[in-house]
Amino acid sequence: MPKSKLFLSAVLLLIIAATASGCVTIKTEGDAAGSGTDGGVFKTANRGDIWQQKALIPTTSGKPSSIAGFSAVCLLMDPSDNKAIYYGSQVNGLFYSYDGADSWQVAKTLGQVTVNDAVVDPSSKCVIYASAANRIYKSTDCSRAWSQIYYDNDLTVTVNTIAIDYYDSKNIYAGTSRGEVIKSSDRGESWQTVNRLKNNVEKIMISPFDSRIIFAATAKKGIHRSLDSGYNWTDLSANLKEFKDGMTYRDLAISKSEEGLIFLANSYGLLKSADYGDTWANITLITPEKKATINAIAVSPKNGKEIYYVTNTTFYRSDDGGETWTTKKLPTSRAGAKLLIDPEETDIIYMGVKSIK
Repeated sequence: MPKSKLFLSAVLLLIIAATASGCVTIKTEGDAAGSGTDGGVFKTANRGDIWQQKALIPTTSGKPSSIAGFSAVCLLMDPSDNKAIYYGSQVNGLFYSYDGADSWQVAKTLGQVTVNDAVVDPSSKCVIYASAANRIYKSTDCSRAWSQIYYDNDLTVTVNTIAIDYYDSKNIYAGTSRGEVIKSSDRGESWQTVNRLKNNVEKIMISPFDSRIIFAATAKKGIHRSLDSGYNWTDLSANLKEFKDGMTYRDLAISKSEEGLIFLANSYGLLKSADYGDTWANITLITPEKKATINAIAVSPKNGKEIYYVTNTTFYRSDDGGETWTTKKLPTSRAGAKLLIDPEETDIIYMGVKSIK
């Protein structure tokens, strides 16, 4: 045998032997940064000082499964139960926990879809709505069975966001990628378009002080507000235009402790308004605004000065309304994607993470 072939054979045998002994690790696609087993949900009980991954799915076979390989698209809580958490994943469907994320269950009949958003009826915890692609689904039995209640004929359209009126849960709002705000006044039996914003509707939020006050945030054309349950709308863009990238959207948060206080993360930084969006002020960040890349923001339900935001690498916390910030490196190679604060124990925060593309 030629010396070159003998050498190649020897090298091959060494690699095989080393691999078998555990000395060599062959990295697969799943081991790449942000795509391995450090996904799912992380939880802190001390406002971000220490995080624990919460990804376990118990199985009857005795071999536990996990959501650790998944990316978060939405993260929400049952308004009547602070231990009931819902996690909408990219491609892999909807998961729910009834023990504060210690364990998860899968909404099997909804299927392996990308769940863009979900809401729980505040008057009936087993009634859940979820959007995926161009459809909205409803469960009336705590995620056991799902039925389609809205379908858009355009297969390229996605239903990005859902909100439910906590005062009268017959009223449901949704926003589409085509720019519509649609509303149902009969728990999803029928729908009507209440606004056409001509830009991707990324988020719909309802004031916790008055459910008639509704905000619709678009991707690149600012925020619109209704004071009468969606019948009439005001474009709030005029005051946002003075800020760099003020018309763009990254996330929106509304204070539950101070009426009128809202926070908007855009492509440049972070803004706040104390009058439901009539006027805005810039919040100075630690990092240069153009490098902030804010993915999600949250404000404490009990204290409007406790603000949090997360980027691809870092968790930020302010206790003084954004005057000063503390930082913490994320406990994962993935990007922080969603933040959720426990309304009763506000030191508890949940963070959904996603793959870094």
